[in-house]
Amino acid sequence: MNLNDFLARAATEHGHRRAVELGEQGLSYAELATLAGRTTALLAARGVGPGDRVGLMLPNLLEFPVLYYGVLGAGAVVVPMNPLLKPREIAHQVCDSGMALLLAWDGVADQARAGADDTGTPVVPIVPGGLETLLAEHPDPTAAVPRKDDDLAVVLYTSGTTGAPKGAMLTHANVARNAEIGGLTLLRLTPDDVVMGCLPLFHAFGQSCAMNAAVAAGARLTLLARFDPGQALRTIDERRVTVFEGVPTMYAAILAEHERSAEQRDTSSLRRCISGAASLPVELLRAFEAAFGCPILEGFGMSETSPIASFNHPDRPRKPGSVGTPVEGVEMCLLDPVDGVGELCVRGHNVMAGYWNRPEATAETVVDGWLRTGDLARVDEDGYYYIVDRKKDLIIRGGYNVYPREIEEVLYEHPAVAEAAVIGIAQPSLGEEVAAVVALRPGAAADADELREFVRERVAAYKYPREVWLVDALPKGPTGKILKRQIAAPESR
Repeated sequence: MNLNDFLARAATEHGHRRAVELGEQGLSYAELATLAGRTTALLAARGVGPGDRVGLMLPNLLEFPVLYYGVLGAGAVVVPMNPLLKPREIAHQVCDSGMALLLAWDGVADQARAGADDTGTPVVPIVPGGLETLLAEHPDPTAAVPRKDDDLAVVLYTSGTTGAPKGAMLTHANVARNAEIGGLTLLRLTPDDVVMGCLPLFHAFGQSCAMNAAVAAGARLTLLARFDPGQALRTIDERRVTVFEGVPTMYAAILAEHERSAEQRDTSSLRRCISGAASLPVELLRAFEAAFGCPILEGFGMSETSPIASFNHPDRPRKPGSVGTPVEGVEMCLLDPVDGVGELCVRGHNVMAGYWNRPEATAETVVDGWLRTGDLARVDEDGYYYIVDRKKDLIIRGGYNVYPREIEEVLYEHPAVAEAAVIGIAQPSLGEEVAAVVALRPGAAADADELREFVRERVAAYKYPREVWLVDALPKGPTGKILKRQIAAPESR
């Protein structure tokens, strides 16, 4: 199979329906399939064939799905890239993947060329609205090249928190099965659904759970070029969005915008929301659901699992704070549990084929078919998993284990707290001390002493943060996930 088959089927069955839109512009499934086929013809003319890696460095534009499915149609491998990358980071991904061609948004084409210059990889600038000019010499679409289930479809580079980013190799079967499970089983999408596309499409979450899932169901994907909570609410209202997908910081921002905005938007079209990429504070989940009357299903996944591994399923009891149970065809277990907490491991059709050109890293991460996630978790008597924290984020204070997520959950219960991150900082006698970095809600007031005391009253004495720092905002990655590795102690402490 070829992942591009999803698009071919949707064009045949729902050709007249709108497939993707951004603002007032949009493409029907027939138009999307035609443009993708013409892109395949363009790539073939440039010598791109099966197995070649092609970089795709674009924000959420209509051109993204066109080029994505066009690359797949050529039998090539998509290497999605964050358009905010700098030349040094671009050079690593271009060189490491052996990229044959880099398709880059015109707004970052100079950065792309600077990164690709020494590699000899051609860069093709993509001008928004300029597809017809680019494809002018290729008026007829080319049929997709057949691929095998285990042929590579996508190489997703990880965030590189423990060194240079590694490329997770995902096969056509990996990505297609994940999109079907996410779109048809979990979200139960139909052609009448409208899926909000505010997650970046170059990221596994937005790419698989929004774009590929929508195409698999023949649903409509409504894009935001950049996430903005006010624009998100307007889009839900005006486009009658039925499914919203986001990360916790997006839910927090939308809730805050809803609470302070004088203009209340009609969000009654929403029937289901899903959250992933980071743990969703239970207090935030409850507040959002109370405000919008729409359930949030939380799940777990990562680039290496295509990305979905587990979810709170729509046909089973939901447990707030849990990432649910493994999806169909996937197994999960805890490695070396201590007091019920161990490293979460995953096995199934969703596990990557390995890291590109990194056999040693692959062997360390995938052992006997089990992917070691690096996340600490526990499981209850019903088989529901709870992410306790990242293994590397565990704080050991005076010999006691402190899980940052537990303390963050308490901080989110304070009415003035908008965002919180708990980290460990070096301390001579205890090894590590617990510290909290907090951003307050607009117009809210609280000081460090108040927040410290709030947590101290609710957790064991060794757990509460002795140091609390107030900031305007916490550093975030492309999906809005809080980046703890970029948090540093203030110089004045």
